[in-house]
Amino acid sequence: MNQTKRSLLFLSLAALTSWGLAQSDKPLNVLFIASDDLTQSIACYGDPIAITPNLDRLSDMGVRFDNAYCQIPLCNPTRASLLTGLRPDTLKVYDLGRHFRDEVPDVVTLPQLFRNNGYKSMRVGKLYHYGVPVQIGTNGLDDPESWDQVINPKGRDTEEEHLIINLEPHRPISGALSWLAADGTDEEQTDGMIATEAIELLRENKDRPFFLGVGFFRPHTPYVAPKKYWDLYPMDEIKMPYAPENDRDDIPKSAFAHNNPVPNYGLPVEEVLKAKQAYYANVSFVDAQVGRLLDAIEDLELLDNTIIVFWSDHGYHLGEHQGVWQKRCLFEESASAPMMIFAPGRKGNGQASQQIVEFVDLYPTVASLCGLTPPKTVEGKSIVPLLDRPSKSWKGTAFTQVLRPGDGIPVMGASIRTDRWRYTEWNEGEQGFELYDHSNDPGEFDNLASKPEFAGIIYDLRKNLRANVSGKVPDSPFNPARL
Repeated sequence: MNQTKRSLLFLSLAALTSWGLAQSDKPLNVLFIASDDLTQSIACYGDPIAITPNLDRLSDMGVRFDNAYCQIPLCNPTRASLLTGLRPDTLKVYDLGRHFRDEVPDVVTLPQLFRNNGYKSMRVGKLYHYGVPVQIGTNGLDDPESWDQVINPKGRDTEEEHLIINLEPHRPISGALSWLAADGTDEEQTDGMIATEAIELLRENKDRPFFLGVGFFRPHTPYVAPKKYWDLYPMDEIKMPYAPENDRDDIPKSAFAHNNPVPNYGLPVEEVLKAKQAYYANVSFVDAQVGRLLDAIEDLELLDNTIIVFWSDHGYHLGEHQGVWQKRCLFEESASAPMMIFAPGRKGNGQASQQIVEFVDLYPTVASLCGLTPPKTVEGKSIVPLLDRPSKSWKGTAFTQVLRPGDGIPVMGASIRTDRWRYTEWNEGEQGFELYDHSNDPGEFDNLASKPEFAGIIYDLRKNLRANVSGKVPDSPFNPARL
């Protein structure tokens, strides 16, 4: 479909949705798209250098949530939480190895709910946790009860790992700043193959109700994508984020992830900037695959009866706070992540919402949009009202936590985010606490927690936080080496 036709289609769609008209009497399908380790490095989220025309296009189609928060900034537990609608403290999943059914064997997952109600439930790529890159092409830590059909592509990226540049050879490429500007086409890479397989499933199932989960592996390390995406980001455009010189002086040691104890891993700035360039190249690569899915939805005439959801499992650091990288933190960049929802006929389509929402909210929201009743045990709340009125008063609150191995003594971090404040405790304050005023300090540079004038605010935030999230190290099993 050419750009002129696409623009006319979007204009027609916008005209209909602005009146809140139903597009069709057909059952609503769900295209559930996940990206791995993608922070808000997307143009429509305000990133000044990101080239992401297709995610911007999805934002223009649906409702973009600018303040969406994961429950734990680590792949396995956050995905388990989102897909079950249950918080980590309920699932007792805090590490990369434990399966959520170990604690709640009878939970009905989101795709399983659709499967139980006559939908064909399908997965291509990473929806539940996979070790990247070692488990690409396998089922990973999947959940068989969730799916009628699964496809696990494995591309040339897994065959060319010997070519990958690793800035930290003592670490495996799965967790190090590592990358490859690859030869070949998009379709030869695992994520390109995922898009191809998903498009074929859309074609095969377009005449029956479906729930299709499509999980891209990038921009998770190693950052592997075709060379052409590097050309979008000249090195002179890649900068370290701003931080005041004394930024770390008032931040407790526990706030910095155990895999990133020193700024920039002790590497030269010019080297980590090359990794940042590679990250952005991978973002644009994933964006192109999302574009292929959107084109297929249009070409197959599924746009009027298909909900499209895009999310990343958590945020990601790209050098903030004088050199923090990757995840496992409770700063804004780790805790927040992209979330977009296009639902045909919703009045809010084409707008952005600034309200605080959580990943556990996706389960009841998607179920409700399709007329399905989620289990009463689901701990999120439907945000369907925000799809009609994105600026509606919401009084949302987000809870995010992370478990760390510590220096021989595990550390639990727990954080609450309101429309103004972020308050964080480490082992219930024994190893530090933080308070940031987002009205005046969106970069979280000034920790107010030790200032007496904020004692009353801290009291209220702490009470709310501890009523919803445990700040204690759990008694349930976890593997410190997999945190």
